[in-house]
Amino acid sequence: MRIITTAALLAGCTTSVVAWGAAGHEIAATIAQIHLHPSVFPNMCAVLNFTSTNPNEPQCHLAPVAAWADKLRYKMRWSAPLHYVGAVGDHPSQTCAFPGTRGWEGKQNGNVLGAIRNVTTILEDSVYYRETGKTSASQYDAANEALKFLIHFMGDLHMPLHLTGRDRGGNSNKVRFSNRQTNLHSVWDGLLIAKALRSVPRKYSQPLPSPKIEYALRGTIYDSYVRMIMWEGVLGKWEHDIPTWLTCPAPTGTRSVSFAFPSSFGAFWRQAQLVWNRVMGGTMDTDDDLICPYYWAQPIHALNCEIVWPKALDEPPYNNTRLDGASSEHSHHEFVSPDTELAQVDSAGRFVAGPVGGPYLELDTPEYSGVISKQWIVEKLLAQAGIRLAGVLNYLFADIEDPEEAKLWSRGLRIDF
Repeated sequence: MRIITTAALLAGCTTSVVAWGAAGHEIAATIAQIHLHPSVFPNMCAVLNFTSTNPNEPQCHLAPVAAWADKLRYKMRWSAPLHYVGAVGDHPSQTCAFPGTRGWEGKQNGNVLGAIRNVTTILEDSVYYRETGKTSASQYDAANEALKFLIHFMGDLHMPLHLTGRDRGGNSNKVRFSNRQTNLHSVWDGLLIAKALRSVPRKYSQPLPSPKIEYALRGTIYDSYVRMIMWEGVLGKWEHDIPTWLTCPAPTGTRSVSFAFPSSFGAFWRQAQLVWNRVMGGTMDTDDDLICPYYWAQPIHALNCEIVWPKALDEPPYNNTRLDGASSEHSHHEFVSPDTELAQVDSAGRFVAGPVGGPYLELDTPEYSGVISKQWIVEKLLAQAGIRLAGVLNYLFADIEDPEEAKLWSRGLRIDF
């Protein structure tokens, strides 16, 4: 079992990490759910072992398991490096290497890029064995964990600070947000989202004229935020960009994977094509022409030099605010619920008062958080995470006879809102 092999290889690892906070992971998962083909639900929910007790909620939801990998991180120490990736020599904002000439830090493929490839392959295998009626209890358990990891890792991939190893992804860099001491990672982890949740126009507290969107919502504190992202972003400013979000360039010298495989041989031939792609070469052995975490991550990583990592942190007086004795490993904070995350920001969008030290760089400014908000950077990352996750799940679990129709759903080009 691949997941057991990975655990064995990484046994003894003691790091842990959180990317988006619980709210960010759940928002991305909710956006993914909106974009799923109807036939995905029975197959996906069977893997998640979901049984509804609410007659008005017959389908399972992705959001409740989106932060599962963080909640149980103390029991899964081996999984810690799989939440992020760092390149040797990567040092934003001055240098953004991904990976550059010196490769990746840590063990080969023992990062979020390799993890997405790994758990997707486990799920491909589980689909094949389920279709042939040969699924064992151990394979069922592996598929259950792999799916929950996939939902989580796709969120991790879209948090820029999880794509750099500098200063533990910004955990070691003290800053201020609304005059309160925090760190750069925590600003992106939840504070920017918490602040954004407080600024959603009131009109989005009401249902949208889209049953598919509303059916995916669960009466949470971020429902209005999801509505706004969908209405103004996915169905608005990004509508014509979404097909490019799901594009994977075919590795040089390979042919495109066909969706016309007989159902009983689908997983086998998809795996054979993946092996062929890797033998023939390509930028990363994590990528093929259907699922390409490295290709998707490149522009997200570039944000670290463009805006995420303030240049002022490398200049006096803020270049001496790094935590003393900090290791090179990513760190974490205690898992908190979306409601707790939101409570950090008051109704006026100000960070609730807390300890102040310094001098620390203030990031809740028009030049930093203001630009991020105005350009919808966080909202776009959450939407990309959700739509790419939906594309992968549609590819894995949708029962669609027409191969062209299947391709449209896996590429986010066929959705009825």
